[in-house]
Amino acid sequence: MESKTYHGKITAEDIGRALVAEFDHGNLQAQMIGSPERVVVQIASRTFRTSGGQTAVTVTLEKVEDGVLVQLGDQQWLGVAANLGATALFALRNPLTLIGRLDDLAQDITALQLSETIWQTIQRAVYVAGAGMQISERLRRLECSYCGSAVPVGEPTCPMCGAPLGAIQPKACLHCGFVPPAGATVCPNCHANLA
Repeated sequence: MESKTYHGKITAEDIGRALVAEFDHGNLQAQMIGSPERVVVQIASRTFRTSGGQTAVTVTLEKVEDGVLVQLGDQQWLGVAANLGATALFALRNPLTLIGRLDDLAQDITALQLSETIWQTIQRAVYVAGAGMQISERLRRLECSYCGSAVPVGEPTCPMCGAPLGAIQPKACLHCGFVPPAGATVCPNCHANLA
């Protein structure tokens, strides 16, 4: 399960609506369920599709502080693999059968790229909303542990008392956008190295 955190003025419902708009047509169907705090978008092949194998994927969108955590479940593509196998078997017996199965083949190739297309749709929705993987402006304020003053992120010392602030500076993971606790060397979300 791959996950990324996006910060800014975007909601789980914004991303969910973008996914439904992108995938609820043709041989795919998409539905959004849940509450404003946690939305689940299910994308799957239609039951009575005209071509292609069966596939499904679930996207979980959860509100986090100043943003949305996106988790993309593992794609179920066993039906696509079986359909590709049938196409190959028919082609071995009679290469002319490929002409009749071109629609199946095109839908199967599209289904195999579904996860990548979902991430592209999410990136577009996030970009349009002016959000991103950088931590939000509100999270760019620290509280000095000595005097309690609000200090902008990046300041080396507290402007009120002069205390050093280097150890409490937050950093977003460059791979998934998660903001780990101060001093962490490995992202607790995606396990990428933060150094």
